[in-house]
Amino acid sequence: MTFSRAIKIAPSILSADFANFGAECRAIEDQGADWVHVDVMDGHFVPNLTFGPAMCAAIRPHIRGVMDVHLMIAPVDAYIEAYAAAGADIITAHLEAGPHIHRTLQAIRHTGKKAGLALNPGTGIDAVAHVLDMVDLICVMTVNPGFGGQKFIHSQVDKVRSLRAMIGDRPIHIEIDGGVTVETAPLVAAAGADVLVAGSAVFKGGSVGDPAPYGANIAAIRKAAEAAI
Repeated sequence: MTFSRAIKIAPSILSADFANFGAECRAIEDQGADWVHVDVMDGHFVPNLTFGPAMCAAIRPHIRGVMDVHLMIAPVDAYIEAYAAAGADIITAHLEAGPHIHRTLQAIRHTGKKAGLALNPGTGIDAVAHVLDMVDLICVMTVNPGFGGQKFIHSQVDKVRSLRAMIGDRPIHIEIDGGVTVETAPLVAAAGADVLVAGSAVFKGGSVGDPAPYGANIAAIRKAAEAAI
């Protein structure tokens, strides 16, 4: 992965057809997706239950580009090696998921994968300053994690702006997860984000049999974000 601040669209397969994950991953990449975002939820850290390492391993052969795995689980450390072995390119853990985020990031980096750090809407950025040298990506949750289709929390735009200033010229991506649409993408892109996770906004109107709407949706989000930079 070559670092770039160009806008990247990372569709969340939480909004895909669960019976056709392999075909859905191929379809969104064919239609212009830059990364494939996998939302892992444990029914404990967040109120939903989704995908395990076996599912990630199953879809990995269908993904040509970056598999971006977001672990919304606690505890997290015990599962890092399993998701690394399943083929994740980026493994993101939550600051709130345990008392030792430094150790968690060390564990991710030890697997050879890119390390991400996610922040819930109610979490400030002070602690991030002490681990900046260990992260490749910071994911700002713009909804409360657990379910797709929620409304964007506008207070997070200022958080993105503050993070961007803190990061400076370090090669760290700022990812936005939650409520990304044509309307909200410009707000976070202008504030400094470069990776936009979108679920329902990408998959609406399309299907494996008719993937063209995926491409139109991805292009529209990208255009709106790039116009704001």
